[in-house]
Amino acid sequence: MTGLRRLVGTTAFKLSVIYMLASAIFAGGLLLYVGWNARRLIDEQIGQTLTAQINGLADQYRIGGIRRLSAIIERRSRQPGSFLFLLLGPGGETIAGNITGVSSAVMANSDLAETTYQRFDESEGQPVVATRGALVRVFTLPGNNRLLVGRDLEERERLNAVLGQAIRILIAALLVFGGLGAFLVARRALARMDAMTATSQAIMAGDLSGRLPVSGSGDEIDRLAVSLNAMLVRIGELMQGMKEVSDNIAHDLKTPLTRLRNSAEEALRTSNSKQEYRAALERTIEESDGLIRTFNALLLIARAEAGAGVDSFTAVDVSSLLLDLAEIYGPSVEEAGCAFITDIAPGLTVQGNRELLGQVVANLIDNALKYGVPAQPGASAEVRLSAREEDRKLLISVADRGSGIPPDKRAKAVERFGRLDTSRNKPGSGLGLSLVSAVAQLHKGELRLDDNDPGLIVTLELPLPA
Repeated sequence: MTGLRRLVGTTAFKLSVIYMLASAIFAGGLLLYVGWNARRLIDEQIGQTLTAQINGLADQYRIGGIRRLSAIIERRSRQPGSFLFLLLGPGGETIAGNITGVSSAVMANSDLAETTYQRFDESEGQPVVATRGALVRVFTLPGNNRLLVGRDLEERERLNAVLGQAIRILIAALLVFGGLGAFLVARRALARMDAMTATSQAIMAGDLSGRLPVSGSGDEIDRLAVSLNAMLVRIGELMQGMKEVSDNIAHDLKTPLTRLRNSAEEALRTSNSKQEYRAALERTIEESDGLIRTFNALLLIARAEAGAGVDSFTAVDVSSLLLDLAEIYGPSVEEAGCAFITDIAPGLTVQGNRELLGQVVANLIDNALKYGVPAQPGASAEVRLSAREEDRKLLISVADRGSGIPPDKRAKAVERFGRLDTSRNKPGSGLGLSLVSAVAQLHKGELRLDDNDPGLIVTLELPLPA
């Protein structure tokens, strides 16, 4: 009983019942409208026929008088399926006809009227007790004689009976099949929702690998399930990223924190002068600044991956931004003994966050300075910053002439704390490319690593506004 109550309480069942009732009302109304029009058409045809009969009988009266008209009415009254006739004299006495029981009000009205009558039995000449309905028309003859011609409404009553039966059968069929259809639809919808509920409960219990079932029909429930599954995939990625960040923090930040503590402890144990204490404090500040930069980078990555700042996107003049960065970093690149080459197309504009875009390009230039030293002795050192439009995309590239990154290690280089320098001799936290990738995803773009032969080309692809 509980299962039936749940089935009846589903939205699918309620909507199916509403559609069924609406269909029954519409079908019944349509049949009633058809029946009303059919009845009106029958009445019009009967009225025209009665008018033609009266006109013909009036002509016979003008030719042969009341005696000829009476004889014709008596003859026509005996024919099977004949019309209804009643000829009354000036005093209301019956002269000829095959009906009786017509009210005086009807006999005094010359318009088409619906009335009741009793018909004479042909065998005994007595009126039938049963009263029937008829459409009649009365015509006043010279001498105040009145002629009534009518037609029995049996055909119209049969039509009404047929239509009434059709309406009853139709409504009964709609109720039966509609109720069965509502039951089946609700049962299928309830089964799918129960499966989704069970999967959701498993996910809430901690199984993030679960996915909502998709039937493949492409209906609204399937579309909802697909959207929720995509959301679960994204949540799983974020949870995995959070786990990786936690693991990486535990491993990669433990060393600088330990070094910071050991440095402070050593200063307390061995320092004997102000200069030694000052040197120890400066090392502590330097280590602290590195940790702060690492945490700031992690915060920027988390915010970018969460989509923070999308609502505040504005039109960014990328050409002007890159020229400003080239002016700022140009002297540093040249001091490092590298040639700084720029190839920036004018008028490049995207929708985005100017500060984040500037930060990631600065990270790419900084990485090129750190790791772009030519591996071959005597090779020229070079950092190239370029920007161009291609296939409705903005391509920002930073290229160097260093050792590059092997194709099988490029995915690791983009991960958080992913450093290929296992010796950790060079400064850095391993978050630069991870930040660039997160900002690219925030701008619906992509980060691409390619071979510069020798060296590395890091390309940031951003979609241009329509």
